[in-house]
Amino acid sequence: MGKKLCVWIVDDDQSVRWVLEKALRQADMDTRSFERGELLLEALASDEPDVLITDVRMPGMDGLALLDRLSRQSPDLPVIVVTAHSDLESAVAAYQGGAFEYLPKPFDVDEAVGLVHKAARHRGHDLAVDTAPASNIPSLIGQAPAMQEVFRSIGRLAQSSMTVLITGESGTGKELVAKALHQHSPRANKPFVALNTSAIAAELLESELFGHERGAFTGAESRRIGRFEQADGGTLFLDEIGDMSPALQTRLLRVLAESEFYRVGGQASITVDVRVIAATNQDLAKAVVEGRFREDLYHRLNVMRINTPPLRDRREDIPVLFNHYLADAGKELRAPAKTINSDAMDLLQSFDWPGNVRQLVNATRRLTVTAPGGVITALDVPEDLGGNTDARGAQEEWTQSLACWAEKELVHDEQVPLVDAALPAFEKTLIRIALNKAKGHRQEAARLLGWGRNTLTRKIKSLHLD
Repeated sequence: MGKKLCVWIVDDDQSVRWVLEKALRQADMDTRSFERGELLLEALASDEPDVLITDVRMPGMDGLALLDRLSRQSPDLPVIVVTAHSDLESAVAAYQGGAFEYLPKPFDVDEAVGLVHKAARHRGHDLAVDTAPASNIPSLIGQAPAMQEVFRSIGRLAQSSMTVLITGESGTGKELVAKALHQHSPRANKPFVALNTSAIAAELLESELFGHERGAFTGAESRRIGRFEQADGGTLFLDEIGDMSPALQTRLLRVLAESEFYRVGGQASITVDVRVIAATNQDLAKAVVEGRFREDLYHRLNVMRINTPPLRDRREDIPVLFNHYLADAGKELRAPAKTINSDAMDLLQSFDWPGNVRQLVNATRRLTVTAPGGVITALDVPEDLGGNTDARGAQEEWTQSLACWAEKELVHDEQVPLVDAALPAFEKTLIRIALNKAKGHRQEAARLLGWGRNTLTRKIKSLHLD
């Protein structure tokens, strides 16, 4: 029978320590816990675990500072970073600090135990250490597991210049991922050049990529530097790579293999140092089988792969994305930033978003302009975004009924002002609906009506609703 794994836990939250200790002991591991990083470092002077689990946000020495110390004091100790701040920057900072793995809260205990086993198997593996601050890319947002996997992939590749293939539907943010890979790479201070290969005519794409000499073809009145030369030392992002012609696929393969090419009409070879990140919304493996894409180029591009999930597979991210881009839309349109109520958000979360995040961004701009109030309601959500046409029809029906009633009142030439005649019935109806929704709780009903509790009590008494 082999020696039990020994796992140490550092977290200022006693409940997190308890949950992890219980799960690890049930998995037949020994544990020891610390509430501060300083206490852990003292213990490491006389002993060392097989695996360490640490929080990021702690009083005193935080998790990233602890990682920095451990990278010098115990460089072979695999560290799993657990944090409630499950964004791209936390993931990248953890990996750059030397973490073996990154686990966002709330976590599944079985996943945590599995990571401990994985870390123990890799004991002694050299970990890249770079404590340089990460660049901020606010548009990459997500708590969903599929997005956390994207963040992990970017973090693992943070100090690499590997070729990467990004796959996913249109509008899922493939270029944002490419930019994040560049900004967290050793080439971050060099150019990032993006080219959508499907947006340029096939006969012009070769010149766009490799440049041309003066007189190379009709209209070439001067030398032009292509995208590969522009990206020298940095990163070239080739979007929609699946639409590239077979002839250009051959030329691209040679550049990737030999790092050199000729301008169109040129005689001298040009050598470049470029990291290529490609993206596609197509199934390239299927395209290879069908003879539409070179197999050798596919394998050359597919060194590492990152899949960007469609929005319908990460619906829990829709509220944070929508509110983020609503704020952006307000700044862009120089208008007050709008908010959105829960009923409208429920409609948007149930919508399938075929255009993904790109469609969501456009929706925030559209609703910033079209929603009449400061709060976007379910009635403001258009039908093509999952809006409820029945609710909108009901609103039109009662306002038309109100208009008919008001016209009849004016015909009778009553002495009672219209508002005084209509308001009691209007308020009675709203109070009854709010109390029913709140199951009779006046505090909650007052909140739904936008009143204080005392106001609601006074209204109930004056309208004889007791």
